[in-house]
Amino acid sequence: MRLPLIERYRAHLPVSEKTPVVSLLEGSTPLLPLKGPEEARALGVRLYAKYEGLNPTGSFKDRGMTLAVSKAVEAGAKAVAAASTGNTAASAAAYAARAGIRAIVVLPAGYVALGKVAQSLVHGARIVQVEGNFDQALRLTRELSERYPVALVNSLNPYRLQGQKTLAFEVVDELGDAPHYHALPVGNAGNITAHWMGYKEYHALGKAKRLPRMLGFQAAGAAPLVLGRPVEKPETLATAIRIGNPASWEGAVRAKEESGGLIEAVTDEEILEAYRYLAAEEGIFCEPASAAALAGVWKLLKEGRLEPGSTVVLTLTGHGLKDPGTAERVARLGEAVPARLEAVAEAAGLV
Repeated sequence: MRLPLIERYRAHLPVSEKTPVVSLLEGSTPLLPLKGPEEARALGVRLYAKYEGLNPTGSFKDRGMTLAVSKAVEAGAKAVAAASTGNTAASAAAYAARAGIRAIVVLPAGYVALGKVAQSLVHGARIVQVEGNFDQALRLTRELSERYPVALVNSLNPYRLQGQKTLAFEVVDELGDAPHYHALPVGNAGNITAHWMGYKEYHALGKAKRLPRMLGFQAAGAAPLVLGRPVEKPETLATAIRIGNPASWEGAVRAKEESGGLIEAVTDEEILEAYRYLAAEEGIFCEPASAAALAGVWKLLKEGRLEPGSTVVLTLTGHGLKDPGTAERVARLGEAVPARLEAVAEAAGLV
């Protein structure tokens, strides 16, 4: 029987017998071998996709949220709160519902798109719009958690990263060792920090013989780590990584430097090319931010910057249905044809 993430990796997580396990059976996502673009095949580079879009709420956030909400319940919190319009809010709302406590999502008024918060609303979250920007919304959420029995579950919560590090455990458990490279998109930078934490822990225990080089990729219009300074107005179609001042900045830089890896930028055009490739050639529908991982690796392959014969794991952070708008813009629906077999066969490219 499939076990909750906390139970599978209990020995490596900050939990005790008193910790109530709030789970939707997250984790255990597939590590899919990819055919890979021509550049990878030519170099004998083996690509794998860790498809986090198959977590319960459709993103990697569930790995951290199961632990954050479990610890919140253990501490007696009556609610959890997050400043978020996307994946964090959806995950917090789902796990709060599972725990039987309230979820509060604080948003800046005027920045609310119903499609982004629909998942949270359906899970029963209390959506609070405030007059101000996102930074003010986050500040108020933090103050709320300090003055009321409410647990903050944004990425500032250290339990989130503890849960997210388990992805590295799963990769090693399946491959038998760490890959030579691990690539992933970088927005708030918690994931690259957590992945590296997980790999180091497994390596110290002798469960992995080597450590991977961490490859982080930001969107060119939202690349503070690449520029070395915050970006006041980040812009990219990859909304999940449209972040100008990452909360885990120091952790990301440490992961890059300690692993001998890199953090670079990819353009929206490169992200879309990888997004289309994954869907049309590999059968994997991921959100645009996820495709930044392949976009970056593809770029390195073209430039001859990856070792021939190496193994590369890509973290695909979320499901494509998280951002149906991009799919609608990218896809093209042909004109209607007469209801005749010959016309249908011709339109289908069979004749």
